Amino acid sequence: MANPFLRRATEYVRDDASFLSIVSPSPLTTFLAKNKHKDDMFEVPVRIIGSPGSGKTMLATLAEFKMVEAILKDPSNATNRTLAAALSDAGILQGGKPHVAAVRVPMESEYREFWELPYDPGVKTRLAFWLVQARAMLGLIRNLTANRTRDIADIRFVARAEYEAHLEQIGGLTAVGIRDRALAVQRAIYSVGAGLRPPRLSDLPEDATAPYAPFDAIHRIRIDWQGEDIEVNPLVMLDDVHALHHDQLEAMFEMLSHREMRFGRWMMMRLDALSPGAVLRSPGEQASHNRAPGRDFVDIRMQADNERKGVARGQFRTMARDMAKRYLPLVEALRNRGATDIDRLLPSAPPTFPPGKLRELEQKVASDQQKLKIGAARRKEIDALVVDYLRRTPSFDQGPEVGLAMSRILLHRYSIRIARSTPSLFEELDPDPKTPLKADADVAHGARIHLNHDYGRPLHYGVEDICDASNENAEVFLQFAGALVANIETRAIRNDDLPLPARTQQSVLTEKAKSIMDGWSFPHASRVRAMVDSIGRDCLAESMLANAPLGAGANAIAILESDMQALSLDDELGTVLKHAIANGAVTIERDYGQGGKKWALIELTGTVGLVHGLTFNRGGFLPKKVSYLRQIANLDDE
Repeated sequence: MANPFLRRATEYVRDDASFLSIVSPSPLTTFLAKNKHKDDMFEVPVRIIGSPGSGKTMLATLAEFKMVEAILKDPSNATNRTLAAALSDAGILQGGKPHVAAVRVPMESEYREFWELPYDPGVKTRLAFWLVQARAMLGLIRNLTANRTRDIADIRFVARAEYEAHLEQIGGLTAVGIRDRALAVQRAIYSVGAGLRPPRLSDLPEDATAPYAPFDAIHRIRIDWQGEDIEVNPLVMLDDVHALHHDQLEAMFEMLSHREMRFGRWMMMRLDALSPGAVLRSPGEQASHNRAPGRDFVDIRMQADNERKGVARGQFRTMARDMAKRYLPLVEALRNRGATDIDRLLPSAPPTFPPGKLRELEQKVASDQQKLKIGAARRKEIDALVVDYLRRTPSFDQGPEVGLAMSRILLHRYSIRIARSTPSLFEELDPDPKTPLKADADVAHGARIHLNHDYGRPLHYGVEDICDASNENAEVFLQFAGALVANIETRAIRNDDLPLPARTQQSVLTEKAKSIMDGWSFPHASRVRAMVDSIGRDCLAESMLANAPLGAGANAIAILESDMQALSLDDELGTVLKHAIANGAVTIERDYGQGGKKWALIELTGTVGLVHGLTFNRGGFLPKKVSYLRQIANLDDE
């Protein structure tokens, strides 16, 4: 079969068992189970917002009732038990039974086509909204009967008490009646949108114009569950609502925002559907909002807030390994050789440094020592600091080249710290620096950056680096892993050794990252590309300074928070930044504290970091001004 890493997980939904075998519960546990508004999510409108590949559709597909029921039918399966626990934590299950009956409704392009009809905006919105409701009801009934555990006649809908007089418009409360009415509404409205020439308003079919509001009328659904009558909350998940026209989306959102509505409604959307100001605010500002009296909603951003970034990185590594564990057995050439362990196929063993380059590095360090006029005794002390650090550090990336590169950095730091006005005549008179030198992880990371760019020693390899390059985005991880697995698969077919050396891993990853950036075609992509390339070059220049002032180096710039707040986020720069964030070029962290100041930290994603050979360590940044951003985004002339 085709390389499964190059297919999106949601492509497996035609086969529920295959989908469940490779899906991860991480979006449920990370973004729903721990959300402070979890108790409100099934009664008020919820906007679930994320970048492409962040897991929106995976979450919606996993939460559908037919999937939930399939999971609960086989509790002996370890994967199902894990998924059931995540569903329970998210509130979709209670006491081991369904608490919610959810249906996913893809918001395909045909809904947007209703906005082109020659009618009043209210009429166009109502037609699209009624079609969504009809398809939601049909989808719910299909979900409830999909696993053949109950008949359509066994499903009863429960109305809101104050809406009982209006039940005729939705087909009553039986599943058969609701199905038939929904089919009639769908048929009538579809005929309006699909015709070559739209009918006059007075000629619209009655089923397309008669009142139809199942979301207002229905409160609960009564079903048989393993011989017991239970009631579940209905939930519609509108996937990819960003495909709607902006004004259409706003109008439909208003219709979904009535507080009295008890039908759960989630809107899954991409970041770029929001305003620049909404995208650029911190994820930690997620909250319940009040648009107008009686109209509340909750935003869930599918990205970690500032305090949880480290935790999110660790969780994603676990999730990515789990995904790889499920995907690798689907690659026939690897399965036949019993090669389905991602860590063995992509080892994190450090690369071998050629003896010739080691001699070249030794000569360079000795040359720098001589130019800096540092005596042998001081050099010996610096080397001893490095040897002691490497001896005490559990990392196995401790080749002699790393120690030499660390000594070179410390020699340059020493020279700067003593700040001699005149050269010393006697080596033994080398003074102690004002601040004692220290060999630590930052110096070691800086050494590896220098070795990568000066001597071609690979920097990024191994499963954890691939995960970190993905910025907690499952689809980006699958793209990187897919390129690597394709290379391994070729080696398997040729009967070569399968594990990829560090040098090959970095080469494949860098080429894939370049192809991702070259493929950017979103609005303002050329400006975003120019902006991140400039930041990447400037970060690399800082990282390559001989004294490695930022240790592992920089992968971000920072604007004073006060300057960012003064910036009008609705101008062209705000729009460029919005698309950069929404499409995985940068991330933004507001109110980042360092040096007694608050910053807006704009960090390059792993994709850009791979292209420019930057660290994935967080925190190293270059302080800049808003004018710098305007200049590198080619906005100076506007």
